[in-house]
Amino acid sequence: MAEPTEHAHSRHSHDDCEPGHAHAHAGHRGHEHAHEHGGAHHGHAGHHHHHDASNLGAAFLLNLAFTVIEVIGGLWTNSIAILSDAVHDLGDSLSLGIAWYFQRVSRKGATPRNTYGYRRYSLLGGLITAMVLLAGLCFILWQSVQRLFAPEPVHAVGMMGLAVLGVLFNGAAVLRVRKGSSLTERVVTWHLLEDLLGWVAVLVGAAAMAVWDLPILDPLLSIAISLFILWNVVRNLRQFFDVFLQRTPPGFDVEQFEGAMQRIPRVTGVHHVHSWSIDGEKHVMTTHLVMQAGATRADIVHAKQCVRELLDEGAFEHVTVDVELEGEDCVGIDQRR
Repeated sequence: MAEPTEHAHSRHSHDDCEPGHAHAHAGHRGHEHAHEHGGAHHGHAGHHHHHDASNLGAAFLLNLAFTVIEVIGGLWTNSIAILSDAVHDLGDSLSLGIAWYFQRVSRKGATPRNTYGYRRYSLLGGLITAMVLLAGLCFILWQSVQRLFAPEPVHAVGMMGLAVLGVLFNGAAVLRVRKGSSLTERVVTWHLLEDLLGWVAVLVGAAAMAVWDLPILDPLLSIAISLFILWNVVRNLRQFFDVFLQRTPPGFDVEQFEGAMQRIPRVTGVHHVHSWSIDGEKHVMTTHLVMQAGATRADIVHAKQCVRELLDEGAFEHVTVDVELEGEDCVGIDQRR
């Protein structure tokens, strides 16, 4: 087999890779193997995850501080609705604290027992947050339905004051966390948005009840907002389960990707294309290429480079390309895709 030279790539034009056919992208193009450029990628990822953890930490502290204010305010206004929400926010604080912890753990690098690192640990925090949110929504919906049939008088002016504080605290937390892109931060954003919209509803409802005797407004607004948030949480949960079940990342079309690889020079077959996501943001892809029996080492290096150029540079951190020449067995594999 011929040794590659400095001019090995000059034998193949860059167009041979046919990047225009790379509809299997999950984003951009051009990616070297993670083992070759791992330092640069992991450095950026470390900064990204540090920012995520900082966002969650700020949201946790804001939520916990307001929970204390909410308990005091609920007792002062004699509002069971606000006290019920205080219990809900206490659960929020617990789940946010757990999500913050797991997000910090996810920043650890690879180890012999965790060869992809700890990134998936961040999903545990998001999953726990989503489950607490679902439980809280069910509790609020139950309380709201009961209030529909038995509306109770409230201290409207006191509720308005607390609602303003609630909008300020939760609004600050939402603005901080919504800058992130991780699945955990998306769920936490909806978690906090539920609280923010809830306090907006309390503010509007309390203002209306201060003018008119309409206590039924409170449960009606609560039900509408809870159903809206419930729909979005369920939608985000589906993405969590896609990651845990190791489904193909969104935007990665296996059939089109295989077709693009088939057009690489000297490639005669493609099989065992597998792709999954580590944490919903960073992905893994492995594939086997079958090349002509007379392919040189330079041809093989070029083929691997073409495969990597068909993938998103930022999303696919771990890419493994196995090459077999025509006539060789696919070692260790009983079935081919």
